[in-house]
Amino acid sequence: MAQLPLAEKTVVVIGGTTGLGLAGAAACVAAGARVVVVGRNEEHAGVAVAQLGKSARAVVGDASDNKTAQRAVLLAVSEFGRLDALYHVAGGSGRKHGDGPLDAITDEGWDYTLRLNLTSLFYSNRAAIAQFLAQQSPGVILNMGSVLGFSPAPRYFATHAYAAAKAAIEGLSRSAAAYYAPHDIRVNVVTPALVETPMSQRAVGDAAVMRYVRGKQPLDGGRVGQPSDLDAAVVYFLSDQSRFVTGQTLAVDGGWTV
Repeated sequence: MAQLPLAEKTVVVIGGTTGLGLAGAAACVAAGARVVVVGRNEEHAGVAVAQLGKSARAVVGDASDNKTAQRAVLLAVSEFGRLDALYHVAGGSGRKHGDGPLDAITDEGWDYTLRLNLTSLFYSNRAAIAQFLAQQSPGVILNMGSVLGFSPAPRYFATHAYAAAKAAIEGLSRSAAAYYAPHDIRVNVVTPALVETPMSQRAVGDAAVMRYVRGKQPLDGGRVGQPSDLDAAVVYFLSDQSRFVTGQTLAVDGGWTV
């Protein structure tokens, strides 16, 4: 019987207690991994661990606090002996805090959105890289971007601080991929389009947006993505199946970008 692709691997999932992160964590467990999931809500963390089973642990904390990712990495090492992979999903809309078109973004909206989506990712990536180097072992990071970072939809998704943060994730990931490749540390990005998650309820509940999305995401009947649509890509990038792949961005978007 073939070995599971993530057998004996330890994965930290930042933003792993709901939505896309929880789906990814479940896919990792199904592929043989041990996981540490990170989320801000204690109740959600408890539910996630109960769902994921004995191979899962949780850290409750804000990803935009620089100590949260460090705590997650330390827990992974203390519970499972090492860190093999990081999947950073945490992020979200800053619309309610003042994100929007460039001429309308408030200073608070800009700062909040970049901290939520980019600074949090910097903290987790830095913590993971430090652990890989300390272990003197290969490692892999998968960061979540968004098609809005390079394929705008101005009529319905004009949040320019969010787009800037997601575009920056690709630049940071590619630069890190190049720098750490001699250490066999790989860094890649997955970019979904509109997926049905707690974050996307504004769009999913808007009939005009849904008509637009059916044309932008025509695959499989022109539907909104589901968190599980990314599962195969997540397992591929976090496993040795992609051991010769780094610095790449994969759009899992139902056809949005084409």
